[in-house]
Amino acid sequence: MGGLVGGGVMVLLPALYIHLTGKQGCCGNRCGMLLSILFAAVGVAGALYSFIVAILGLQNGPLCRVVVLWGTPFKDGDRSYLSDSTWWSVCTAPKDIVQFHVGLFSTLLATSGLQLILCATQMINGLFGCLCGTCIDKGPL
Repeated sequence: MGGLVGGGVMVLLPALYIHLTGKQGCCGNRCGMLLSILFAAVGVAGALYSFIVAILGLQNGPLCRVVVLWGTPFKDGDRSYLSDSTWWSVCTAPKDIVQFHVGLFSTLLATSGLQLILCATQMINGLFGCLCGTCIDKGPL
């Protein structure tokens, strides 16, 4: 859920706003740039949430069946399951859950990191737009 809410919904709002204002050529005025900063801040919060969830997911490991009981066998281990793939066979069900878990949370980590960079860049861009003004096409001189 962290990836869907943080990396999806919370980043979708600033993406839609930036896309719609980008079709006009620029944000139009300083108030529009301020709104861009606020929407990008929501995107940063969502990307940070998704990033933290992905880190914790990788750190704790998957929920799987170990012999008869279900649990997270890698959570409090003395060695890292990420660097020792021979330890993955501890999980007996679902099949290949550790590979899926590592792939999913690594992808979430990478995409939320990229979203964080893009939204932070948009915040900086909006700040410059608020302070220095926006682009206004005055036409040929």
